[in-house]
Amino acid sequence: MRTSTFESQSGQKPEEGKVAKAIEHQTQRIPSDIFLWTALGFFGLSVAMQSAGKKHSSLLLSQMAPTFLLLGIYNKLVKVAGSDSHEAQATFS
Repeated sequence: MRTSTFESQSGQKPEEGKVAKAIEHQTQRIPSDIFLWTALGFFGLSVAMQSAGKKHSSLLLSQMAPTFLLLGIYNKLVKVAGSDSHEAQATFS
């Protein structure tokens, strides 16, 4: 079995706190498409606000899109390599 980079360098297995585990557990329930469609919606609203001449509101909305894309990446990482998957591997080895 291959050890993680963190484990091989420090000799310790990574451990998550209670809050991080709770957030990961809730995050895993959200479909990844939600984050993508929300980001695209913010882009669309930003374009509409820009067309309506509300430039400051448009800038705010356009900055929300990358935020939701980043949350989508976090969601995907939690699903693929969250603390639950690491703990599951530890119990089977």
